[in-house]
Amino acid sequence: MQMLGSFAEFERAVVRERTQAGLSAARALGRRGGRQPKFTPEQRAEIIAMLQAGRSIADVSRLFRVHRATISRIAAAHRTATTQDVP
Repeated sequence: MQMLGSFAEFERAVVRERTQAGLSAARALGRRGGRQPKFTPEQRAEIIAMLQAGRSIADVSRLFRVHRATISRIAAAHRTATTQDVP
């Protein structure tokens, strides 16, 4: 039983090593993991401009056909980025 456990542990280490090598190779080619962004940087800027002009989050979410939480996250990220820039 101990031998089977040793082989399983070795196999897991080999799988982990191959996975890390594959991820490193992908990063070297400019790939990154995760889901594709919903909006382009231009669309994000437009959303921020609409919110700053006084449109409601619900209004903007209807225009872009996304959930209100998506627009709220974009606004929160913008607020965080702008407050970190201020010394």
